Amino acid sequence: MDTVVPIAALEHHVYCPRQCALIHVDGVWDDNPYTVRGIAGHARVDSGASRRERGVTVLRSVPLWSETLGLSGRSDVIEVSVRGDATPVEYKMGARHGHAGDVQLCAQALCLEEMLGRPISCGYLWVSAHRRRLCVVFDAELRELTIRTIAEVRRWLTSNALPPAVSDARCSRCQLLDHCQPELSSRPDVVMQYLREVVMCAS
Repeated sequence: MDTVVPIAALEHHVYCPRQCALIHVDGVWDDNPYTVRGIAGHARVDSGASRRERGVTVLRSVPLWSETLGLSGRSDVIEVSVRGDATPVEYKMGARHGHAGDVQLCAQALCLEEMLGRPISCGYLWVSAHRRRLCVVFDAELRELTIRTIAEVRRWLTSNALPPAVSDARCSRCQLLDHCQPELSSRPDVVMQYLREVVMCAS
């Protein structure tokens, strides 16, 4: 499998396919108050420091991969019980956005299952807006959605194309708003009018 899909790209794609392509195909990134808060909130997790808490070994910033699925990435936290059961935990600063975090977490579990050779039934999202951990069960439906998302992201990565803009409420909070230009790219008629005006001015 030639094209390796970053695990983080799955969350971006579920939230907004165009955002995912801008980041992972075009290499575009800008920070805004939301991303800065996320980086600050991940400082402890990204440190890689591990410790034992309440009888559980907490491993931070753990590299993950799957040769079968062509995935590669990193887990915020892996909690390992005394029996050796591994549970992925993903930290999200802000609110939960649909199934985006669930798919990212499930992809981590699929990697862990391949790496460890044992099933993983659930993981946790720690969402700062709720100030608590939310259990995510890796049932057949979520696993199927995750596999399908991997295929969709790989298709966009190999096409080197940008999906159409959604131009909805998500856009106002997106750090890539100026690069995406959703009010233009979601309206082909406006784009064509703009191009005609540019050509006329140049001629």
